[in-house]
Amino acid sequence: MEKRSVTVAAVDVAALEVDAQNAIAAASSTGELDDVRVRFLGRKSELKQALRNVRDRESGMTLNAARERIEAALSDRERTLERAELDRALTEEEIDVTLPGDVIRRGRLHPLTQVRREVEDIFLGLGYEIVDGDEVEDTWHLFDALNMPPQHITRSPLHTLYLNGDIVLRTETSASQIRVMQERQPPVFMISPGRVYRRDTIDATHGAIFHQVEGLAVDRGITLADLKGTLRYVCRALFGAEREVRFVTDFFPFTEPSVGVAVSCFLCEGAGCATCKRTGWIEMAGSGLVDPNVLENVGYDPDEVSGFAFGLGLERIAMLRHGIPDLRMFLENDLRFLRQF
Repeated sequence: MEKRSVTVAAVDVAALEVDAQNAIAAASSTGELDDVRVRFLGRKSELKQALRNVRDRESGMTLNAARERIEAALSDRERTLERAELDRALTEEEIDVTLPGDVIRRGRLHPLTQVRREVEDIFLGLGYEIVDGDEVEDTWHLFDALNMPPQHITRSPLHTLYLNGDIVLRTETSASQIRVMQERQPPVFMISPGRVYRRDTIDATHGAIFHQVEGLAVDRGITLADLKGTLRYVCRALFGAEREVRFVTDFFPFTEPSVGVAVSCFLCEGAGCATCKRTGWIEMAGSGLVDPNVLENVGYDPDEVSGFAFGLGLERIAMLRHGIPDLRMFLENDLRFLRQF
């Protein structure tokens, strides 16, 4: 029986469908089949335009039936072509399964993390414990308990990042020492490493975000000699016997007496350069015997116990260890720099 030609909205549906079926059968690849799909079913195709202009139910049914038959033919032909292409690839393309795969680069620890772990290992060997503190602190634990009066420069909003009222981003990790002493009686031997925040002008040796290791030792009969012996040992362990270490008097509100610790400049060997600010020395730590007021603030009797405290900058330790002239390099995420460690 001869198929009757049906004309709907000026479109010869039968002829259009025959053309589509012939084009689908002639497509020899999935790429060519996609072109056929766009030609007969795309937004600008004759069939789609006719469907947009249809005004009666019978015409719509005729056009939709033709569209469904064309879509079914496209799907059947696509499955056939995909199987043929897969068979051809498996037959013609060779894969040498004995060849090594792509090398996946292994990550590594950041140089600051390496230094932090080494410092922790040194103090663990001395019998200290590692305490992680909170980066958000209140002003009593961070300032008042550490003998810093309200007028102290560190408490100024120009120096410290205040969040809400007396809640701040810690400027040092010493607050962890106060919390530990409140929770237990001596002896206390601890270090607290972590990130700290200050409103510092960023330069080669200063940053608004950096890392510290604060240490504390409290027991009966601890003297300044114990502090110097501990820090000398740490310096030798970190920098080797050839690096000179200098202790100078200083002032910190939470220690009395206070001692600054500096290491000879690694770039100029003491002659003076921009990194050491022409002094020949790079400050590494602040330290001293714990002020009696601090001991009283946590409920200790300064007549019975004494102690020392110190703070080390991890960035400066890494700079000294590796001869890095600018601590900003640690934060730039330049793999050419980081892969050296």
